[in-house]
Amino acid sequence: MHENKNDAPSSKVFYRPIEASIRWAGLLRYEQVILASISSPRNLPQSLDCPRWGELRLYTDRIYDGILNGELPFGQNGITSRDTALIDAPDLTVRHVDLKRWMRQHYPEQRPGFLFSRSERIAHPFISLETGQAMLVERLALKSALEQSKRQLRDLQEKHDGLLKQSTAVPACSQCPISDRAEATYLNIIGGMLELMLGQSPSGKPYSSFKTQEAVVSALVAHHRGAMGIAERTLNGKFATARRRVRSAAV
Repeated sequence: MHENKNDAPSSKVFYRPIEASIRWAGLLRYEQVILASISSPRNLPQSLDCPRWGELRLYTDRIYDGILNGELPFGQNGITSRDTALIDAPDLTVRHVDLKRWMRQHYPEQRPGFLFSRSERIAHPFISLETGQAMLVERLALKSALEQSKRQLRDLQEKHDGLLKQSTAVPACSQCPISDRAEATYLNIIGGMLELMLGQSPSGKPYSSFKTQEAVVSALVAHHRGAMGIAERTLNGKFATARRRVRSAAV
């Protein structure tokens, strides 16, 4: 056969169907092995020790299907003919240009390199029906997620606006000092709890594992360091005041 010097090495001016399906399946390096292993270019064996043999058989069937249904012109030795007696002939051929036109029309998702140049494959990408459906489902899912995110954003914005209104309505702590009565109540509670933690039951059993006020202060600082008021000096001062109040109230 004559090779077109301007095309890729795997491209020819015309092909036998088996040669075209070998290139379609990307098995050109196995061409000689395949051709030596088959007795008929049309009736291929069910299996062969060759990668993607099932694909090659499918592509061969597709080419003959196109020929039998008048979709793909055929001939002999590159000369187009309508002689149906050639269909089972070993020298049946299809022209490169006819094969390319037929594949573009009937198998547009297929762009094998022996028919289509790299620029053609890049410039005209094909999206199959399955891929298109998957992309549509993904798009709908993304759209739903976007709508949900928008709703969440609106809810958060409304909550934020509500908190801003509350912050403007509630005076700052410096403008609302704690009353003497409230302070006495808090100190009594703190003092009572501290005395209880450091005290014992009537039977002499400690109410807690803390033995001293300093131990309580150390534990609070260790667990809540950084919180307002949780500092050794502040806690010791407040605890001392609270315990004095509780003791004076009990006298």
